[in-house]
Amino acid sequence: MSDDPLRIIIAGGGTGGHVLPALAVMEELRARDLALQPLWIGSTTGVERESAQRAGIPYQAIATGKLRRYLSIQTPVDAARIPLGAVQAWQHVRRHRPHVVLSTGGFVSVPTVLAASRLAPVLTHEQTAILGLATRLNARLAEVLAVSYDETAAVAASRHQRVVVTGNPVRASLRLGDASRGRAQFGFTEGLPLLYVTGGARGATPLNERIAALLPNLLHQCQILHQTGPASANADAAHLARLRHNLPEPLRSRYHVVEFVRDELPDVYAATDLVLSRAGAGTVAELAYLGKPAVLIPLPGAGGDEQTRNGRILAEAGAAILLPQDEATPERLREMLGSLVGDRKRLEDMGQRAQRIGRPDAAARLADELLRLARWDNRHLTPRQHSPG
Repeated sequence: MSDDPLRIIIAGGGTGGHVLPALAVMEELRARDLALQPLWIGSTTGVERESAQRAGIPYQAIATGKLRRYLSIQTPVDAARIPLGAVQAWQHVRRHRPHVVLSTGGFVSVPTVLAASRLAPVLTHEQTAILGLATRLNARLAEVLAVSYDETAAVAASRHQRVVVTGNPVRASLRLGDASRGRAQFGFTEGLPLLYVTGGARGATPLNERIAALLPNLLHQCQILHQTGPASANADAAHLARLRHNLPEPLRSRYHVVEFVRDELPDVYAATDLVLSRAGAGTVAELAYLGKPAVLIPLPGAGGDEQTRNGRILAEAGAAILLPQDEATPERLREMLGSLVGDRKRLEDMGQRAQRIGRPDAAARLADELLRLARWDNRHLTPRQHSPG
């Protein structure tokens, strides 16, 4: 076994919130200098394919169907894809012969968990403050159900015999950012606060529209880096780029539009004074991990109102302001954002409160659970690689 690499399968995707925890765990395992043989099984078109490839993780696509809790003419078609995907996943699982399977949720994870459950131990992880439908299904077949919050554990305990609270993993490399480098990349200056606007991997048109309505007034008080989401998800980047072009100098240099922030994200976070975003599980975890103050506008209609419940964890700690979308008028946002960017002491206090509720060892805890499930020989590990709990 000492010469055998740890064979691990990752099942999860659909959104960045399901992808980033898996990347964080892989980053942690690689940092331990383990011999690894990973395989990511996901959908044909999901964000997980590109993320896996960028991380150097072999990828296999299977047929997947969305798990809907509402009536749709697409439901019968998607329902038929799930067993097909399970057959395809079973072929990949059997060929890979994993020691352990990590599921980070999303409907794309269900066929793989179903296929792998009799061949390898499964750990399924829930990032949000509630148990999603895919997690509830996967938990029936998993040896371990890992959750991100103590509040979630009480509910999860009624569904599973072994529930562990690990936190939501965030890539440790996010802390390696350089603020000067982040500002220089977009031509920002050091003396003016930087507002980072993001709607997640696919953007958020309601947030984009509100920022457009605040221009150019808000630029008199701060600089803005605006992640709009890719053109495949919305047409906002082109529209906002035209608005930027029509801004007078020097305001134009204070506003930059990007479809997506990739490898430069650590530097962007390091330079950022305030974040305006949705309240997805990954974003909330990153804000807490890095100690960044935020104004959060949860996605309305998310399953179980999960984004509101995610954001409330930061808001109740005094680390963020939670604002329902229907109350986030341009006028209210202009007043709120203008007040915050001008109050450095308050921003520092909010950031400190965010950091207090973060779980910086979440990736390490999940890695430890995976190694335990895999019954990985302790000879592979050095004393520093054992987490305290």
